Amino acid sequence: MSTTEYTCPMHPEVRQDGPGTCPTCGMALEPAGGDGADHADGHDGHAHHDSTPTTQTSASDGVEYTCPMHPEIRQIGPGTCPKCGMALEPVKASDATGPDPELADMTRRFWIAAALAVPVMVLSMLFPIVSALEDLIPMAVSQWIQFALATPVVFWAAAPFFRRGWDSLRHRSLNMFTLVSMGTGAAYLYSVFALLFPGIFPETMYMHGRPEVYFEASAVIVALVALGQVLELRARESTSGAIRSLMDLAPATARRVADDGTETEVHLDDLQVGDAVRVRPGEKIPVDGTVLEGRCAVDESMVTGESLPVTKAQGDEVVGGTVAGSGTLLVRADKLGAESMLSRIVDMVADAQRSRAPIQSVVDKVSAVFVPTVIAIALVAVVVWLLVGPDPRLTHALVAGVSVLIIACPCALGLATPMSIMVGVGRGAREGVLIRDAQALEAMEKVDTVVVDKTGTLTEGSPAVTDVVLTGSLTREDALRVAAAVESSSEHPLGVAVVAAAKDADLTVPEVTDFTSDAGGGVSGTVDGREAKVGNLTFVGASAGGADELQSRADELRADGATAVFLAVDGEVEAILAIADPVKETTPGALAALHDQGVRVVMLTGDNRTTAEAVARKLGIDEVHADVQPEDKASVVNDLTDQGRTVAMAGDGVNDAPALAAARVGLAMGTGTDVAMESAGITLLSGDLGGIARARSLSHATMRNIRENLVFAFIYNAIGIPVAAGVLYPFSGILLSPMLAAAAMALSSVSVILNALRLRVTALA
Repeated sequence: MSTTEYTCPMHPEVRQDGPGTCPTCGMALEPAGGDGADHADGHDGHAHHDSTPTTQTSASDGVEYTCPMHPEIRQIGPGTCPKCGMALEPVKASDATGPDPELADMTRRFWIAAALAVPVMVLSMLFPIVSALEDLIPMAVSQWIQFALATPVVFWAAAPFFRRGWDSLRHRSLNMFTLVSMGTGAAYLYSVFALLFPGIFPETMYMHGRPEVYFEASAVIVALVALGQVLELRARESTSGAIRSLMDLAPATARRVADDGTETEVHLDDLQVGDAVRVRPGEKIPVDGTVLEGRCAVDESMVTGESLPVTKAQGDEVVGGTVAGSGTLLVRADKLGAESMLSRIVDMVADAQRSRAPIQSVVDKVSAVFVPTVIAIALVAVVVWLLVGPDPRLTHALVAGVSVLIIACPCALGLATPMSIMVGVGRGAREGVLIRDAQALEAMEKVDTVVVDKTGTLTEGSPAVTDVVLTGSLTREDALRVAAAVESSSEHPLGVAVVAAAKDADLTVPEVTDFTSDAGGGVSGTVDGREAKVGNLTFVGASAGGADELQSRADELRADGATAVFLAVDGEVEAILAIADPVKETTPGALAALHDQGVRVVMLTGDNRTTAEAVARKLGIDEVHADVQPEDKASVVNDLTDQGRTVAMAGDGVNDAPALAAARVGLAMGTGTDVAMESAGITLLSGDLGGIARARSLSHATMRNIRENLVFAFIYNAIGIPVAAGVLYPFSGILLSPMLAAAAMALSSVSVILNALRLRVTALA
């Protein structure tokens, strides 16, 4: 069955099959022409949910956006969700750069609203109290100035809030914006009425010769809500940084080799499966493929987490984004574009990031009940005052209704979470815990399992000489000197570690001559007139009689997670150098602190099982997963989550990015890659795992503070709303004016802010 495609005249990017209304502006959709055939994504265009219009469109028409909270909401181009008011996010990951237009727009609205609201607040609050100032600016003039300043705030800065509030009413999904728009509109309209028609108000409502106006309430409400939106949009924009960092790993071009051997540099998009590409020393491998010829040590740490390079030869598979060492490779392209491992990692990170529910959702859920209740109370108050209230009944009814809407405007409710988050984030920065994701801070207090990567997280992340076993006549210093002399001409990371060890020991490294390198074997040269070799046992040429004993000594070193490198001088093996990725000094204490907090520690690494289990034994790790590929890391995290555990993942490499994003909380080492830090919600700036315990304490303190703020906001409303409605009037004659309602609303906000500021000095465990 074919249907007609409809679009919005004001927002042509909004398209759907069949008539309806635009989720952005509410206008009726008009036929766009065509036969309305099914869209490229396989949907039939009838994906409606709860009468909310959704938009299903093909990717060829533009970027498709969806709501993290309501995935049935889809449209082409950015916008806001008609149900909850949240900013929509792209469905597919993109490397698009540039500022978020919605963030730029909301930031501009906030600063202009704040600049106009401050003088309005000064005029309304300060001038009536300081009588001398009234001689400078009469009350009538002051009110007209307030009107002039508040009007652009209400009609321009608050326009998005009124649209969202209207959408919430149309779609019967009331949220915070419903009350924001109603409270702001009521305060403004009441004030305009009082300004233009002062004679209809009783003298009991006069101050300094005129009825009170409440322009400051509407202006301040708008500025505060805009600030909250800026903070939310800024936090969510940062999630796209992980995608861009990942995509930057792949080179833009490749050197394609034709059948006749000629090489041509082409864009990566122009490659086809089966093409041969040349990779030179130090270059990034552009594709996932198979080595056709050549031999090279490839640094795969960005993808596998393995700190030591892996030698690749004919028939071996390579991964795009990894870096070739000193050799040259000819690689056949096997997987391109969306099929490559890097693209799969990008999609995994994007999906995991979008799947997180925002912390502010609790406020919207409460508002779904709170908002209609407040509206009902305001209407009941108006009706009761009109029926049984004293004269002038209409005025008193209007005052009561407006007071209820103003005092119930959820500024304190809206500030309860972002203010505590802001202060908590600042406190975390001082503690070396950089929080870039409010959801992570919320979830951290519930974490009962921490998954840690080995390389760069538990360990230093780079190879170093951890032991020198002497097997001949040379001293330890002489063995290091000779080995470093030969390795000084090598670019291999193991050689770099040997040279670094000699320098750290303040040894003078002699010159080497006749240097040669054997890929996969080792290096050799002449040092002080003697032939020296550094490499594996076969390369250095150990005698048959001593080979077994030397191999046994090397196996003992390997059991501790080290790589064994042999040094031979004039044909005699003089030493075995143990090279490993050493455990950070702070790691044992950090793991002990986590165990004291009742947290289970799981090690997840791309390293081999022997090395992984050796490290786990030393540190008392509860569970070990070794030889794990990037896709499998995220699967292990998901498996732990399915077991009912709240998982935090700590890592530092690109290989950790999907797992960091899939975990309830991602923890990146500040000494690691940008991709890991962009994918994680929390970064431990010093690379010290002890920051995990500090982050948990900070999360406990922050969430406790948020709950205190929310409880206070609701108690305030529970008391303030009935008083504003006039329940005390029959007993005491007290009727809360909109001015006092606005002051009470402001006081509640100040109280929430002061309570949040306590986090600056709260003791952390």
